[in-house]
Amino acid sequence: MKSSLAILILGMLAIAAAEVFFSEDFSGDWESRWVQSKSRASEGTQGTWDVTAGKFYNDAEADKGLHTTADARFYQISAKIPKTFSNRDKDLIVQYSVKHEQGIDCGGGYIKLLPAGLDQEKFNGDNAYNLMFGPDICGHTKKTHVIFSNEGQNFLTKKEARCETDEFTHLYTLTVKPDNTYTVQIDSNEVSSGSLKDDFDILKPKTIKDPSASKPADWVDAKTIADPEDVKPEGYDDIAAEIADPDATKPEDWDDELDGEWESPMIDNPAYKGEWTAKQIPNPAYKGEWVHPMIDNPEYKDNNELYLFEDNSFVGFELWQVKAGTIFDNILVTDSKSEAETWAARTKETQEGEKKMKTEQDAKAAADSAAASAASADSEDSTETVDADTASDDKDEL
Repeated sequence: MKSSLAILILGMLAIAAAEVFFSEDFSGDWESRWVQSKSRASEGTQGTWDVTAGKFYNDAEADKGLHTTADARFYQISAKIPKTFSNRDKDLIVQYSVKHEQGIDCGGGYIKLLPAGLDQEKFNGDNAYNLMFGPDICGHTKKTHVIFSNEGQNFLTKKEARCETDEFTHLYTLTVKPDNTYTVQIDSNEVSSGSLKDDFDILKPKTIKDPSASKPADWVDAKTIADPEDVKPEGYDDIAAEIADPDATKPEDWDDELDGEWESPMIDNPAYKGEWTAKQIPNPAYKGEWVHPMIDNPEYKDNNELYLFEDNSFVGFELWQVKAGTIFDNILVTDSKSEAETWAARTKETQEGEKKMKTEQDAKAAADSAAASAASADSEDSTETVDADTASDDKDEL
């Protein structure tokens, strides 16, 4: 009984301790919470943002999100996290929705979690970040980025998870745990997971090739050799690679005086076997493939805190888009799985509403098109009838 009570108390404490570090649904005065960068303004490639629910949605107001507005622009915008936090000994969940309503062909859709010290009006790709996560599409590249920073270097996951490319809203969730594992979900379905130690080259390798070792000069690693007893057949070299086509005949209109002496065209000789080489036999001196000896890497150092970012102070989007029109919404940074699931449920409602509205729009467009075609056909029939009546009247007059 006491054990059960202790577990219950611990569970309640865990729920009570769960925190939402940052959340944004772009309602109300969103511009007071976000700072648009001016880093590209002088060169004329700075993109501007607005807020919209897009062409189809579930709720015109609730589904408004941050929207890229012009093609071939850099988009950089950030918001300060109310209170800088550390994810030490706790889960870190970064979650947000992305809608490529424009049918994107090339452009980023990823989010960044950044440390303190960011000059928001100068935010650009040179600023250090803790992690970068989300979709990136350009040509054949359709991946979900997962990049972690460690000691000033950025490390991309060695695994590849594809991203969604259609025109509907999709939810991207990254969960990082204190045991140095991570999970990537799209629309609450796991698409990738693993270990920060194994799936990223953050740590130096545990072993390296022994720099003092090299393959012995007399090492034999050729599996086969030419048979010394194999002899080239007599007359082998006399077989020509090409011969005159025996089926060719001189054209009837060929004039030797004008066209020169006729010669049969050449074709491949079916008897030709190519350059002769002796057959191969097992090499009696073969020692196998030489394997470089490995030694412990003196530079290897284990680190059980790869997951840890002591200073998380900003969230931001720093993107290049060839084709603009992406809508970002429902950004959440938390250590609470239940909170993330609650926000995910909202996104699911949005997705269902979008698909319903898109289906209705497509059905209406099809009906309007059919009605226009029918009206055009009726108009043509009426014209033909009038023309026929006119022709008949003209005939009667004659």
